[in-house]
Amino acid sequence: MKKAFILSILSMIMVSEIVAQTGKVYDELTMTSKVLKSEREYAIYLPPDYETSERSYPVLYLLHGAGDDQTGWVQFGEVLRIADNAIKEGRATPMIIVMPDANTGKRGYFNQADDWRYEDFFFEELMPYVERQYRIKGEKRYRAVAGLSMGGGGSFMYALHHPELFSSACPLSAYVGPLTLEDFKEQLKGSDVEYTEAEMLEYFKNHNAVELIQSMDEKELKSVRWYIDCGDDDFLYEGNSLVHIALKKKEIPHEYRVRDGAHNWTYWRASLPNVLHFVSEAFHQY
Repeated sequence: MKKAFILSILSMIMVSEIVAQTGKVYDELTMTSKVLKSEREYAIYLPPDYETSERSYPVLYLLHGAGDDQTGWVQFGEVLRIADNAIKEGRATPMIIVMPDANTGKRGYFNQADDWRYEDFFFEELMPYVERQYRIKGEKRYRAVAGLSMGGGGSFMYALHHPELFSSACPLSAYVGPLTLEDFKEQLKGSDVEYTEAEMLEYFKNHNAVELIQSMDEKELKSVRWYIDCGDDDFLYEGNSLVHIALKKKEIPHEYRVRDGAHNWTYWRASLPNVLHFVSEAFHQY
C-alpha cells in the first residue's frame, strides 16, 4: 500500500513537471552580416522539449511589421504563450520560430537599388546561420514563413521568390506591394533611392504579389501551401483581395480568411494559433 502511494506521488510529480514545461524565447541574439555590414539582431522561440531532447525541429520564420523589430512578436504577439498552448493542446507540432529584425539601418525585407541587400542577407546569411546554430530540419517540407503587414509582404515575396524553400506561407494583413506602377512611382518621390524607368518596372513586377502570381508557373505556386488572413476593417484589404482573386483564377489551392477586425495586434494574436496549426499540417505531412 505504501509502495503504491509513493509510486502514485512520483507519477503525479512527473506529470506536473511535463505539463509545466514551457518553451523559451531569446529576443536579443545577434549575428554578424557581411552583406549588410552590421551586427543583426534576431529573436528565437525554442519549444518546451528542446533542451531535453536531441531531435531536430521544423522552423517557422515569423516576420514583424513596420515600426517593430525582432521583439514585436515576443512583446505584443505573445509568441511564447500562444506557441506553448498550441503545442500543449496538440494543434501545433513543436517547432522553432525565428524572428529577424528588419527595422535597423533601413526598414524592410527587400533589396534596394543602393547597396542595402536585406533579402540577400536573409537567404544567404540568416537562414543558413540559424539552421546551423539550432537543431533545425533544413528541408523545404519542414520550413515555413509568416508575418504581419510589412512582414506579410515579406512572407509573400520570400515564398514567391523561393517556392523551393518553403512548404507554407502565411501572410497576415499583408502589404502586397504597390498595386500599380503609378503607385510605386508616387512612393519613390519621398525616397532617397533612385531608379531608372527600366529598374522601376522590374522592381514593381518582382515586388507585387499579384504580378508575381500572374507570371509564375502554376506548379511552383502549388508547391507552397497558402494561408492568407486579413480583417474586414483593415486598410490593406484591397491588395489581399486581389491576391485571392489572382490565385482563384489560376486555380491555386489556398486558404483565404476575412475575419472581424482591423490592422492591430488584437487581430494578429488571434491569427497566430491558426498559423501554427496550418504550418504544422505540412510539417506533419497532413
